[in-house]
Amino acid sequence: MIQTMTPSSRIPVPPDGKARSLPMRPSKPPQRLRLSPTAFAKLLFFRDAGDCEVGGFGISAAEDLLYLEDVELVRQTCDVASVVFDDEAVADYFDRQVDAGRKVSQVGRIWVHTHPGSCPQPSAQDEETFARVFGKTDWSVMFILARDGQNYARLEFHVGPGGSLILPVEVDYEKPFPASDHAAWHKAYLANVQEIQWPRLLGEGISRDTVPHPELAEWPDFWDEVWEDRLFDSCQEESEGDFDDDDL
Repeated sequence: MIQTMTPSSRIPVPPDGKARSLPMRPSKPPQRLRLSPTAFAKLLFFRDAGDCEVGGFGISAAEDLLYLEDVELVRQTCDVASVVFDDEAVADYFDRQVDAGRKVSQVGRIWVHTHPGSCPQPSAQDEETFARVFGKTDWSVMFILARDGQNYARLEFHVGPGGSLILPVEVDYEKPFPASDHAAWHKAYLANVQEIQWPRLLGEGISRDTVPHPELAEWPDFWDEVWEDRLFDSCQEESEGDFDDDDL
């Protein structure tokens, strides 16, 4: 333990002159992002249902906002490098959650999305979306689940001086949780996710002329990001955490 002293402060000495050990203050356990087994299984299902990124909102427990009880999709258009939510669908999602008695802090603070490759590091587009959509909240979390159990979670504070913290991620089996429902999850995926298929690396070839949206060919930064960080599944930085998909 380190004690900071001003020039005038003194450490009291016991009458017998013998030093006494000071009681240590118990350290707080580190903050963690915890998922129920059902929420984790559901996110794995969405990740593996197609070849694109898939995004949604984490639904937190009222008594523990860093414990995800569920994950819910909204209508979106996605490809291998990005997810775009439908504005009306987002508004409908919040209306449903408020009608169900949940607070906005439970349903609108944790952005979850998948990466189709094994790199969980946020891309430049991820960072731009996170700042634009969640930057005006008091706090928010970006959670990314990639292949092979690779994951990334970052908590950001937007009040006072602000700040950010990388969170370990774990699946929490201590609380009761509902069973998996693949049929319902598949129905939710089909109803909400519109995939934009990029050309395959083998057979078709890839160039700016084969970009699905012609206007994207005019965005060299976006193209370079897709090319380097997604199509070749490169990950320049070491991932912040991982767990096996078989943890369930």
